[in-house]
Amino acid sequence: MEKKLYLLRSYDFDLPEDLIAQYPADTREESRLFILNRKTKQYVHEHFYNLPQYINPNDILIFNDAKVIPARIYCKRSTGADIEIVLTKKLGDSTWEAICNRLKRIKPGEKLYPVKNNSVAIVVMEKSETGIRIKFEPGLDYTLLQEIGQLPLPPYIQRIPDKSDYERYQTVFAREYGAAAAPTAGLHFTQELLQRIQDKGATISFLTLYVSWGTFQPVRVEDIRQHTMHTEEYYLPEQTVKNIYNAKEKGGRVIAVGTTSLRVLESVYNNGTYTHGYGSTNIFIHPPYTVRSVDALITNFHTPRSTLLMLVAAFAGYDCIMEAYSEAVTKRYRFFSYGDAMFII
Repeated sequence: MEKKLYLLRSYDFDLPEDLIAQYPADTREESRLFILNRKTKQYVHEHFYNLPQYINPNDILIFNDAKVIPARIYCKRSTGADIEIVLTKKLGDSTWEAICNRLKRIKPGEKLYPVKNNSVAIVVMEKSETGIRIKFEPGLDYTLLQEIGQLPLPPYIQRIPDKSDYERYQTVFAREYGAAAAPTAGLHFTQELLQRIQDKGATISFLTLYVSWGTFQPVRVEDIRQHTMHTEEYYLPEQTVKNIYNAKEKGGRVIAVGTTSLRVLESVYNNGTYTHGYGSTNIFIHPPYTVRSVDALITNFHTPRSTLLMLVAAFAGYDCIMEAYSEAVTKRYRFFSYGDAMFII
């Protein structure tokens, strides 16, 4: 069994293409909710607006408040040819890592010019097998980025973002600019739903993990232990850590909202202690790893063969999660960023 857990093909499943959500639910909280008890392996089919019924007094829910930037930039090369880049990680005020759709042709030293403002030059400083390091001249701030960039919908959403995406592909509590992708478990929450959860006596707290484009990076090795996980920057406030200890003392559950929140909490956890502050993590959570930092997880339904599916398999148990995903496909749950949600308790 243990060998099977390390095989990439063990995380494959049949997913009809029409279950890949291309648009969000009409309203955030109307998504469906699959509640999975990882101990009994029983499940309940619900709607997200009923989530407060399953939250206990003294629980703490920890959200990622990262805000998605308009990271996709359409440019022209000096030859006049079109090229598209996506900012993936901020390195400095004007320096970024990025991916592009003409990686084989592009050369270090080349300058790219955004279609929406050709007075800005994007200098290609370095090139690797997977991307480029670029510098904006004369510089880049978020006002300029709003002008030249486009919202980077995930690669499996096969359409150009429309006006509604600029609202719906952000959480209602997003405030820390810098993410290349949304912490999608949080997309289901409204301010009203958050208030109902607090009215139950639960605590709402935040951390920040700047979700990178690496979250969509496929696993290309059959032995998943050989996969190199991407690195992402995070900030865990001291107050959030204090709130966690307070909840645990009162018998409440630590509930991570999203795999990004779980990755931060597991990265800073050691023998009952959570370390606050800034940091970076490339933690790769997969079976048979045991998650110790949280008691429950709210998450969306993930891609076959993805590191995110491996994470939830580690949290819920491999057999438990694969059976639940089979049930979700049978019951026609919607998958991925704009899809439905799962509450693993």
